[in-house]
Amino acid sequence: MMTGLEGRIALVTGASQGIGRACALALAQSGATVALAARNEAKLAEVVAEIEAAGGKAAAFALDVSSEESIKNGAKAVLAQFGKVEILVNNAGITRDGLLMRMKRADWDEVIGTNLTGAFLLTQALVPAMMKNRWGRIVNISSVVGRTGQAGQANYAASKAGLIGFTRSLARELASRGITANAIAPGYIETPMTEVLNEQQRTAMMAAIPLARPGRPEDIAQSVVFLASEAAGYITGHVLDVNGGMFMGA
Repeated sequence: MMTGLEGRIALVTGASQGIGRACALALAQSGATVALAARNEAKLAEVVAEIEAAGGKAAAFALDVSSEESIKNGAKAVLAQFGKVEILVNNAGITRDGLLMRMKRADWDEVIGTNLTGAFLLTQALVPAMMKNRWGRIVNISSVVGRTGQAGQANYAASKAGLIGFTRSLARELASRGITANAIAPGYIETPMTEVLNEQQRTAMMAAIPLARPGRPEDIAQSVVFLASEAAGYITGHVLDVNGGMFMGA
């Protein structure tokens, strides 16, 4: 299938595992050259090798989205190597769960700083090149809990809901330059992040999913490829719920 990604340059954060890894693999398979960014360089190297073994093009960049300096240096390094970034997937994220009454300020700051401020800073660093080219795709990975809220995840839900507002603002600001901005809100996806759930939490999650199965990272990756493609050129400011029916809302 031609997706219009042949020759495009994509950057995926949190690309060493889970959803980010799946996004990087799918974008490469669709013809994009992919810059993989994460803190774990050894794991990144494995994903690069996997992409290259399948005939794709990729390069790894050490980047910590909780550090402004790391983001600026990483963005510079990617632009120095590829000249531009046309598709940006802000996927990197962390959780520091706890009930509001017991949540430490540091756990709030770390989650907001990584999940929301990190996306803001990296987007800000890369948008000028997109504007110059008058073409761009920004895809922010939000979460079903950014839509519904979740007890014990006030920080994470706030960061993911914040990404939705950020996405819609970008969509309005950048549309005249041929740049779209959309968010994807995954439901319960089997990743290293959800492996920490206990059996009771897992059972409760499954009971809430009409399709009666957890999502796979590939389910999210295929949605990213679509939103990055020419086929989605008239979609912007949208939140795509990919959750098996777990949440159905406006």
